[in-house]
Amino acid sequence: MKIHKFIWVAILLIGAATYAQDKVVFVVQPYLQNASPSEMTIMWETSMGEESVVEYGTSPKLGKKATGVANDINFTKARIHEVNITGLKRFTEYFYRVKTGKLLSDIYQFKTPPFASDHESFNLLAMSDMQIDHQNPDKFNEIVNKGIVPFLKSEYGNEVPDDLALVLVPGDLVENGAKYEQWQNDFFKPAKNLFSEVPVYPVLGNHERNSNFYFKYFSLPKNGTPAYAEHWWYKDYGNTRIIGLNSNEGYRDSREQFAWLKSLLEETAKNEDIDFVFAQLHHPHKSELWIPGEEESSGKVVKMLEEFTTETGKPSLHFFGHTHGYSRGQSKDHKHLWINVATAGGAIDNWGEFEGRDYDEFSVTQDEYGFVMVEVDGDKTNPKFTIKRISRGNEKVFRENEQTDEITIYANEHKPNIPIAVSPNEVIEFTGGMLKAEPFESTFENAYHAASHWQISTTDDFTNLVLDSWKQSENWYYLENRQKGDDLTDEPTRRLQPNTSYFWRVRYRDQHLNWSDWSTIQSFKTNN
Repeated sequence: MKIHKFIWVAILLIGAATYAQDKVVFVVQPYLQNASPSEMTIMWETSMGEESVVEYGTSPKLGKKATGVANDINFTKARIHEVNITGLKRFTEYFYRVKTGKLLSDIYQFKTPPFASDHESFNLLAMSDMQIDHQNPDKFNEIVNKGIVPFLKSEYGNEVPDDLALVLVPGDLVENGAKYEQWQNDFFKPAKNLFSEVPVYPVLGNHERNSNFYFKYFSLPKNGTPAYAEHWWYKDYGNTRIIGLNSNEGYRDSREQFAWLKSLLEETAKNEDIDFVFAQLHHPHKSELWIPGEEESSGKVVKMLEEFTTETGKPSLHFFGHTHGYSRGQSKDHKHLWINVATAGGAIDNWGEFEGRDYDEFSVTQDEYGFVMVEVDGDKTNPKFTIKRISRGNEKVFRENEQTDEITIYANEHKPNIPIAVSPNEVIEFTGGMLKAEPFESTFENAYHAASHWQISTTDDFTNLVLDSWKQSENWYYLENRQKGDDLTDEPTRRLQPNTSYFWRVRYRDQHLNWSDWSTIQSFKTNN
């Protein structure tokens, strides 16, 4: 009798274990992809189950249903689900939940994008390099749930989809893209409260290793080169075109990628609906904290964006990562920003830890964790965007979502007044003198003097430069502003050739990257 009872209990235990194994559970909670004014893609992962259903509507009552597909993810019963909802109304809030068998998610919200012609304003978030730091494994969770989500609430005060339109991630989402579990545990799980209500758009970093998991987990725009689907792409949101690029080895020098980018920028130049271009790629062209991390191919991208901006008048920027710090720079001759956002979880690259360099382009470099907000103003008459750096400090200094940097760029040009060159205009010592101009002036409200550009040449067409000096009002390197006390209205000439005639000029820039025209040309002669 006891033997029979034992067998019966064993059967029950085995059955319970089998049931537990066969129970459908979420491996990755729902997250949003590839939004458009009339469509939204929703993805999630379950332990098993082929059913892919999204229930949605304009209220929590839902009422509508869409179905999609389930695909293998790692040669097990686990399935990645993808449902594309169509026929949505633009710039409208929707509620949704996902269903696989008896498994139901919570009810979440999302908001569809506007048309460019709506001239709506919106916010986006940029962060990268959240790959796990084993010495500080909860940092990305902190960035999202103690940083981003509370910041949105305190700064804007609405529901997350109302305050944030999309998230950009310029690479290094996980430590090792070939390790399946890292995608769930280290990337999607910490960010579930964000990605469930705001579409996320990543590009590949070196840590993804071009893994198949990356392409299975994301449904990105398939408008790049057909043979390289989702390696590079673009997405329009309102008046802004967002471009994703692949700077990984094997792709960074791809002729196909550069040809595609060239063609896209040519089309964008003609597109009257687009005011701004934001590109993202992983590897930096220049990096003050870690010189070995630089890639020359990224410089080709920067040059193409700079030329596009100057030719069209449409401001641009590129987000990058790889070097674990925040940096904000600007091109000398172009209304183009350089923004490093690699501070979302990976170990910070501290000052002095690696070879560094003080580049003229960068005004700010910080070895602190945090994220970057971009507020895009869709005003038809005077569109603009504002970059805000939100810091959470580092191991030495903690910051509770402190704003540590800000810059606003206007689509329209607001030139400062032409500077008045004062001296020299006669004879000076060949060993050196001082160029001097009148103070900065502008008719644009609240504009201030942010940079000066001085040139000396032996010819009045400035084809033979002997001095070409560009200085900014701020140059934060480590903890020091190396431009402190420089009012930008004078510049030393350095040592020149004796008994020689020279020509000089100056131009001024405001904090919005607007350059004045050059001053009238002045001349002087050096003595013997």
